[in-house]
This record gives sequence, structure tokens and C-alpha cells, in this order.
Amino acid sequence: MYKLWATLVKDFRVLWRDGVGLALMFVMPITLVVVITDIQNSTFQLINKNKLPILLCNRDTGASGGQLVEAIEKIGMFSVVQLPQNQDEKTIGDSLRKKDALMSVVIPADFTRKVSAKSKNTAGKALTSFGLQADSSAQKDLGEIDPLTLYYNPVLQESLRLSVKGALQSALQLVESRQTLRTLYFDINEKPLPADLEGQMLNNKARINDIAVSINGSTKPPNAAQHNVPAWTIFAMFFIIMSLGGSVVREKESGSLIRLKTLPTSYLVGMLSKQITYIIVTFIQAAVIFSLGIWLFPHINLPGLELPHDLFGLFIVTLLTGWCAVSFAICVGAFSETHQQNNGFGAIAIVILAAIGGLMVPTFSMDTSLKAIANFSPMHWCLEAYYGLFLQNGTLSDVVSYLIPLVLITLAFQLLALWGLRRKNLI
Repeated sequence: MYKLWATLVKDFRVLWRDGVGLALMFVMPITLVVVITDIQNSTFQLINKNKLPILLCNRDTGASGGQLVEAIEKIGMFSVVQLPQNQDEKTIGDSLRKKDALMSVVIPADFTRKVSAKSKNTAGKALTSFGLQADSSAQKDLGEIDPLTLYYNPVLQESLRLSVKGALQSALQLVESRQTLRTLYFDINEKPLPADLEGQMLNNKARINDIAVSINGSTKPPNAAQHNVPAWTIFAMFFIIMSLGGSVVREKESGSLIRLKTLPTSYLVGMLSKQITYIIVTFIQAAVIFSLGIWLFPHINLPGLELPHDLFGLFIVTLLTGWCAVSFAICVGAFSETHQQNNGFGAIAIVILAAIGGLMVPTFSMDTSLKAIANFSPMHWCLEAYYGLFLQNGTLSDVVSYLIPLVLITLAFQLLALWGLRRKNLI
């Protein structure tokens, strides 16, 4: 026991002197979690708070053009800047390139005339089908309404562009439906459609209730902090490879492992000491980042982190995640010949494992082959276990299926490290 204690003290002293390693393990992940949570929270709140700036050029002088402008403004996701009626495409393109806005909508000059003609055509067909109009001349095909023109900056992601197109299509459908109702009502009653009846017919839509499905039956939707804080805590844990892997390489280069073989102790004691030391570090990382999410985020206008109800489950998931990160770092350090190899391979490997593991891109958006590859990333199982606790309000028993593969991968890293050190006759 004394040998283990002495080795622990030595490893903590070595760690304390590693300023760069400490910065990578704490400063970098803290910065990442704050910045990325802020970015993702802005995306989550796009419709309610951070409206998308959009340039609107209405070349139509009729009523339908104005109604479409009003409908677009009422959508709620746009900050509309109206351009002069005669604004040309070059000026609009220059504004988008300067990023005054990322999108611009142009309403064609004959929009009202085409909407009116289409509504009369549609109303005529409806009256004929009702047997109220024998003349079919009104049913002739007048052609489609000239499309709206949507200019966009290529930096805009396709998913957001498609969302904007859907919103504009809804506004356009509202204008067309309103005009068709007015025309149909007038043809039947020979008087204008009352405003209150029009409002009831157009606005009396079935509501959509969105309910988050969780394990314990809670319907409270998770926020950006619940998504990002666990993910980047995992990323921070695995970045201990810079310090721990470097420590293993340093001991090989200095001959410490050879000297240990002459002493009445086992290198396994040293490996156990390193694992205990850095598992404690991973717990400190998790505690610091979770604390930031709980207490700092609300003061910088970010949603606060809510810890899961099963704190023992959170402890076990954090322990196994930290153990996996430590095992991976020792494994890489055992096979690296120099610090450059350890740091270079380690950093690239962590980014790749994070990418395929779902930390950077959700696994549900990947194709089938990448989803299969994600199962080989330990970060995938760590993230699924954390999400089971944070997002689905589960307990330890609910995430055991994710922890079993994580333990198997961790044991594989341990065996690889042991084999690598034995192969080089270091232990």
C-alpha cells in the first residue's frame, strides 16, 4: 500500500508541473463547452429570439403582394428588411455577399394578377363541381403563378435554407387560400367575405403538441446545455492523452521503466497509480464543467444545466468514461516512440473518434455504414450513456446496455497497452 501511495504522490507532482497538459485538460474544454453551447442555443432559439435577417423586394403593386409581405413578417423567424421596388439583382447579390443578410426574397411584379386569376379558376372549378356553374370557361388552365425568387448566400447551410423555403411556402399558401376563399364566397353570395369569418376559416388550424419522450415520463424538453455539456466533458476527458500519454513516453525515454525492473516492485503498481491519478483528474474535469453549466451559464444568458435525478448513475458513467479515457491514453503512450507521435496521433485520433462517435455530428444523421463504424468509438457509448441520463431522465439500469460495450473497449485498451509494453521488454 505504501508503494502505491508513494507512486500516487509522484504522479500528482509530475502532473502539477505539466502546465500545458493542465491547460489542455481544463482551459480548452471549458472554452469549447461555453462557445459551442452558445452557438447551439442560438440555433435552438432562432425562431423565438435571434431572427434570421432577410431582404424583401416586393415588385408587386397589388393587394396580394402586400398580404404576402405581412404573412412573411408574421411567421416570426425573420427580421425583414424591405428593399426598394426597383432594386436590381446585382445590388441584392452585393448585399448578400457583404452578409447584410443571408437570404433575399423577390416578389414578382404580376403576383397579384396571377393569384387573382388562379383563385378565380379554382373557384370556378369548385362551383362547377357543386353544380352551381354550368359554364366551364372559367376552368381553363391559366398557368402557374410566377415563383418567388429566393437568393441566398452559399455559406447558408442547406437544412436552414430548406426550413426557410418551407416557411415561405406556408406564407404563399396562406395568401392563395385567402384569395380563393374570397372569390368563392363572393361568387356564391355576391358580397364580400366577412373579416371575422375569413379569420376563423384561415386561422382555425389544428395545433401540434410536441412532447419529449423520456424514460421516466417527464415531458420537459432538454436545452442546449443538456446536449453540449456532457458531450464536451467526454472530449475533455479524452484529451488527457496529451499529459498521460506523454508521461508514459517520457518514462520510456528516460529509462525509468528499466530501473523499475531492478526494484522490489511491479510496474503494474505504477500503471495503477497513473490510472487512479488521472481518473481523479477526469472527475475534477467533469465537476468543473458541470458546475459551469449549473451556475455560470444562467449568468451569461445560456440555459442552465440540470443534473439527472440518478446521481449514482452519473457517478458510475463518469467513472467508466474516465477509465476508458485513461486506458486509451496509456495505450497510445505505450506504442508511441516520441512525444510528437503521442501528441500528433492522440489529437487526431480523438477528433476522429469524436466525429464518428456523435459528439460533432449526431449519429442519427449518419448513413448506415457510418452508424456501424460509430459502434467502435468509445465516445459513442460514453455519449449514449450520458444522454440516457441527461436527456431521457433515465437511471443507471437504463444505460447499462451502453456501459457494457464501453467496459469491453476499455479492457481492450488495457490489454493492448500491456502487450505493447511487454513486447518492448519494458515490464
